[in-house]
This record gives sequence, structure tokens and C-alpha cells, in this order.
Amino acid sequence: MGGAAKVPQMTRTASDLAGLLPSGRVLADPVHLASYAHDEAAGAPFALPAAVVRPQDTSEVAAVVAYCAGRGVPVVARGAGTGLSGGANAVEGCVVVAFDAMDRILEIDPDERLAVVQPGVVNDDLRAACAAKGLWYPPDPASSPWSTIGGNVATNAGGVCCVKYGVTRDYVLGLEAVTGGGEVVRLGRRTAKSSAGYELAGLLVGSEGTLGLVTEITLRLRGERPREHTVVGFFDDLPGAGRAVARVVASGVVPSALELVDRYCLRAVDEWKRMGLSDGGNVLLLARCDAPGAAGEQEAGTVLACFEAAGAAWCERSGDEAEADALFAARRLVYPALERTGRVLSEDVCVPRTLVPEMLGRLERSARERGVRIASLAHAGDGNLHPMLVVPRGDERELARGREVFEGIVEEAIGLGGTVTGEHGVGLLKMRGLARELGPAALDLHRGIKRVWDPAGILNPGKVFAG
Repeated sequence: MGGAAKVPQMTRTASDLAGLLPSGRVLADPVHLASYAHDEAAGAPFALPAAVVRPQDTSEVAAVVAYCAGRGVPVVARGAGTGLSGGANAVEGCVVVAFDAMDRILEIDPDERLAVVQPGVVNDDLRAACAAKGLWYPPDPASSPWSTIGGNVATNAGGVCCVKYGVTRDYVLGLEAVTGGGEVVRLGRRTAKSSAGYELAGLLVGSEGTLGLVTEITLRLRGERPREHTVVGFFDDLPGAGRAVARVVASGVVPSALELVDRYCLRAVDEWKRMGLSDGGNVLLLARCDAPGAAGEQEAGTVLACFEAAGAAWCERSGDEAEADALFAARRLVYPALERTGRVLSEDVCVPRTLVPEMLGRLERSARERGVRIASLAHAGDGNLHPMLVVPRGDERELARGREVFEGIVEEAIGLGGTVTGEHGVGLLKMRGLARELGPAALDLHRGIKRVWDPAGILNPGKVFAG
């Protein structure tokens, strides 16, 4: 029979978008497609996208989404690809919208204490620009040297100082976004407060690209970061360190950071950087207090007393600011240090702060019973634990076994009144846990909200919750 030859979907999608957008925006080479196909979640499934688009403004994003909505083509938003849940993984036949070219800081207003940025701005770059004007943007995930503000918004990222200063949602004043129908909406405000309508900007924070593609973000800023006092403690085991955390919580002191690093993490950093961290003990607690003036000194003294009362093998207040900064820098090196030894499976459960000792004890018991080595890293001050397993690269059996271990950890956390994710997002890896945590009625509400924002069902389909 006659007629035009059928163009493969991959070629047609990329070709259509290339005709729709300025030159250079669309990538279709298989090498480029592969480099944008997945985030850092070990073992999370992904496919090669049909095309990758690197827009430079909101109108281009809207044009892409409108095209895809009209043809039922899935759209997956991507920041820097540092995620650990598979939320940015490409699905079959999708268009990946990569925001790395939308990386401008549009405004920093010292009087109103706000910043307006595009989603591709790197977290640390924003922090440095704010510091130059005597201002501070607090959310500081471990990936802050590479992760983008858009990705932080998508997962409601936290970080080291969120124990006192909160997570990304606490700093988002307003958003510009493109809905699943290709419409551009402005949500939120620039004012200090507002009671006008539903808090739709807050709804988008943590939605992992399932409701809209964020193209501009207005952020609340704080004044210059206060001086901090550091307390360091080594403990013989995880439950002992957990008891110290519980004592700090009960004392009423809210530290600006309270981080836990276990022996496996310490050794991994030592083997890489030769810092001698594992010589001090099995579990390291790092605390910082930043109350102004003498109050900061008093808070640090209280934290030190809590460490001593919990049975620290050694603890003291650090008088060397460079040394203290090095310790916190080492904490940020844990994940890449473990990655040098194999594929890292990272969990992200959060439990009530007073139950941190119980959860740490359950992690140790789970490791013994299952015959595995669980490395523990935690934002201990707010109950956010990051247990990790390292499995040999290419060993799919061990990868599956590791996932089974982590399913058990998620169950334990939920049983303690916790949540399946404190800051990494649900993505592909936490959907079963989320369903148990929320229950059928709450999941139906989520699905109903998604249908309003994304009537064609094209935005990051198959992620967070099925259906």
C-alpha cells in the first residue's frame, strides 16, 4: 500500500520539538539521552527518553508540555540528577525536561530578604551569592555543591541545619510553574504573609514533578549566618549515641546541627581521605549551637553535658573553627566515600526524635539478623536516619537482597510513627511504603489532586503513587 512511511516515535518526538524550539534546545543523540536517563538511585528502573529538552525560559517549557499533553507523551523533569529515589528517572517514550540551562539568579533583595531564581541554580551558588550580601539561605542538603534549587523544591530537601531552621518548603514564598496542560501559573507571594486562597505553592514543594514543572522560585532568606559553637563526641555504639540525642532533645536546646556518623562511614572516609576519624571511636556525634552571644556558649555546654551523661567515650567543645569545619566536611564526604567501594543503597526514614535510640537499636538488630553491614548516617537532631548498604556492582542478587533489608527498615520506621522519607522523596523506590503510611483514603486525595493539575496524566507517570 502507498502512503508516507511511519516515522518512529523517538525520531518524530525529537524532530517535532526541534522544530518547535530554538536551535540547540533538543538532544536526541543516544549518548546524550543515556546521560539524562536516571538519577543516583541504585537499582531503580529507567528507560532511554525519546528526547531531552534543555529550555532557557518558561515559554519554552510551556510549549514542550503543551505539545506532550496533546499527544500523550510523558514528561519527566530533571535537575542535577543527584536524587536517590528514582524520581528523575526517564520512562519509556518520555521527554526529559532538563533545567540545567535555566541557572540564573534573577534577584536578591536584601530589604525584603528574598531571592528569585531559576530552577537550575546550584544550591551552594545561591548560598554564596546571598552571603556576599550579608544574607543566608539555610537548606543545605549533602548534595548542595551539585544539587539545584529546582530539585530541592521537587523533593522538599532538608540538610544539616534543618533541625533548627527547617526544610525547603519553609523558604518557598512563591513559584512559577507549568501545569500538565501547558498552562503557566504564578503561585504564592513576595509578601511576609498572605491568606489569599489555598497554599498551592506549598503543595508543589515535594511533589516530585507530578503536578507541574517549576520554572521560577521566590525564596525567603535570613540574615547573616550566626557564629556557631561545635561539640564533638565519640560513642561506643549506636544506642549510646542515640541516648545522647534523646538527652539533647529533652534539654530544650535546639542545636543548629546534630549529625551522627557510624564506624562504617568513618572508615570509608578515612580510607579515602586519611583523616583519622575512626581512631576516636565507633560512632561520632557532631553538634553545633548558634544562639547569639553567651547563650550560644551555654547551649554548647548543655550539649556537652548531655553527651557525657549518655556515656560518651570522649567528648569536648571544639575551639578550632577550621577543625570543626573539616569534621562537617567529612560528614558530607560519606556518600561518595562509600560509593568508591560499591553500589550504595541509601534509606531516608524519619522517626520521632525521642525514638531515635530505639530506631538505631532496630537497625543494629536488623543487620545482625540478616547478616549484612548497615552503615548509619543521620540528621539525628530531627530523627532523619540514612542507613546505607553497599553491594558489589553488577551483583543483582545482592541488590535485591539489599532492597528487602530496606523494606524491613521502612516497616520499622512506620511502626514507630515515622515516615518513609524525610528529604529524598518517594520516587520509584518508596511507593509501597508511602501507600502503607498514607492509607487508601489519603492516596485517593493525592490522585484526585494530580488529575486536576495533570489531566492528561503525562507528568512523571508511575512515580510516587501508582494510578
